[in-house]
Amino acid sequence: MSRDHVQSATRPAPAAAAGALDEGAAKAPADAELPYLELLARGASAETYEQPVLVARAEGRAPERIAALERAKLLALRVRTELEGRRRREAELSALFETAHDLAGLRDVDAVLQAIVQRARSLLGTDVAYLSLNDPARGDTYMRVTEGSVAARFQQLRLGMGEGLGGLVAQTARPYVTDDYFKDDRFQHTLTIDSGVRDEGLVAILGVPLMLGPHVIGVLFAADRRARVFEREQIALLGSFAALAAAAIDTANLLTETRSAMAGLERANEIIKDRSAVIERASDVHDRLAELVLRGGGVHDVAAAVSQILDGTVEFTDTADTRSLETSRTEGHAVRHRTDWIAAVAAGGELLGALVLRGHPELDPVDQRTLERAAMVTSLLLLARRSAAEAEQRVRGELLDDLLDARDRDPRQLRDRAARLHADLDATHVVLAARLEGPAAGAEDAAAARRRLWSAATHLATTRHGLAAARDGGTVLLLPLDPGDTATDVARRTARHLGTAVHQPVTVGASGPLADLAAHPDTVAAGYTEGRRCLDALNLLGRGGDGAAAEDFGFLGLLLAGERDVTGFVERTIGPVVAYDERRGTELLRTLDAYFASGMSPARTKDELHVHVNTVAQRLERVARLLGDDWQSPARALEAQLALRLHRLGAQPERR
Repeated sequence: MSRDHVQSATRPAPAAAAGALDEGAAKAPADAELPYLELLARGASAETYEQPVLVARAEGRAPERIAALERAKLLALRVRTELEGRRRREAELSALFETAHDLAGLRDVDAVLQAIVQRARSLLGTDVAYLSLNDPARGDTYMRVTEGSVAARFQQLRLGMGEGLGGLVAQTARPYVTDDYFKDDRFQHTLTIDSGVRDEGLVAILGVPLMLGPHVIGVLFAADRRARVFEREQIALLGSFAALAAAAIDTANLLTETRSAMAGLERANEIIKDRSAVIERASDVHDRLAELVLRGGGVHDVAAAVSQILDGTVEFTDTADTRSLETSRTEGHAVRHRTDWIAAVAAGGELLGALVLRGHPELDPVDQRTLERAAMVTSLLLLARRSAAEAEQRVRGELLDDLLDARDRDPRQLRDRAARLHADLDATHVVLAARLEGPAAGAEDAAAARRRLWSAATHLATTRHGLAAARDGGTVLLLPLDPGDTATDVARRTARHLGTAVHQPVTVGASGPLADLAAHPDTVAAGYTEGRRCLDALNLLGRGGDGAAAEDFGFLGLLLAGERDVTGFVERTIGPVVAYDERRGTELLRTLDAYFASGMSPARTKDELHVHVNTVAQRLERVARLLGDDWQSPARALEAQLALRLHRLGAQPERR
């Protein structure tokens, strides 16, 4: 605006202006507005605008002056209110602009929602602001963001549709405000919601819906811990923030869907790119496995080839984890066990073993299928060779039958026959009698079960360089005894292996170790008799499905053993005491004799030995340390007494 224009706008007309000026002068002194201009300039509070009037009255100013100050005060307060409104609208527009800016650069929807709730609380000047979202799956609404809240139960509230003020807003899609929550009966009060609101101490609550088109997706709240009336402008402002919050959520959902679609496209593209490589790999696997079969490769050749293909270590084994192996056999797929993958090698209902990929916890579907295909090829190889193997097994069975019946007593010929079967009759062996447990459904089922047992036993004998034959409704095996193993170890291991192979409990009784079988073939028959006695003893003791040797039955083992192993029984029962006496020159054995002869009474024992009762107690403590704390239990005490008698008999000089 030009200077002349300003002057012309402010300069009154000659006559009219003079009249107006005289009227204004009559109404108020010219300096009445000055105190209020200063108050407006420094942004003073509304209460301070009474001060100029009070001072004028105190100074006894003219009524005209006081009236002029009153009029100036009212005008200044109107100006102040207008300025505050403009500043507030400016702050609101600025906050809305900042929120829209946040929304435009949306990266984290939670951060945007938190900023919206914080700004709403600040601009409305409330104690608390919070936002809830609808959960379509559960049919309710739950707290998503809170600002100013101090009560944990309130922050975790879930409101059913129509429950509480928020539930009513979510159901009706209309803003609702209450000056006093607990006195308002327009909405449904529930104990859970009221308890949460009471914990937070809220009184006045304003809620506006978050809308996406015609649908309500949540509610934005502003609340105070005192009674308060929310103005129309405040409701509109909160509604604007709710619209931005809904837009933020919609944008985030669209971004998520877009990213998901992009990721799906990328995955599809990768699948398309990899498909040719997968087909090529599958073709290579097929060609290599087919070549192995055609050139007469074995199980371990298949394992070696698959190891190269999968860049790992693949082994054929019959000792894989039983549960995982059974799962693989049932489902027909390779299964993961810790860091390994196990693929069952099965034919019909018979489990032949497993291919195990070691130390390879992550396996893509193509490689998993490769392992499964290799297991199938392995089972086909085993089945193809079974016909040839059956002929060999018949030869093995015939050799074992000859040993059991002592038909061939030429050691050289026996060794030659065994060597052709990769067996060594000069090694120490154990004879094992195996029998199925459990009733069969019928004669055909029983015969099929016996055939499965014989097949599993012959397979075990082949892999262990032993012999197997069917006899007496069960199976007999002759297996070499590895260094460090006992007859009991072999019996239990064989029972587990055969039971797993035939899916039915198998009881196994073992003889003691047998040596030099070619020179003494009759010991095989005696060992078989001993193994059958152990097998019968296991059933009598209710231990069907287990494996044991005569040495496991204490003094009962003396009755079961074909050759009475008296020395072994004495050694197992009181050997530590015998050795202690020999090393130290003590009389623990003599004390034990006297103790048992005196009815296990320390007092009578000390009279028998002519020693102090404390000496008897000390010797018995030493025996307990050597034999174990349970050496006086009835069963062990009986074995100890029998061992003492046998030891005395063995220590007597031979009669001439």
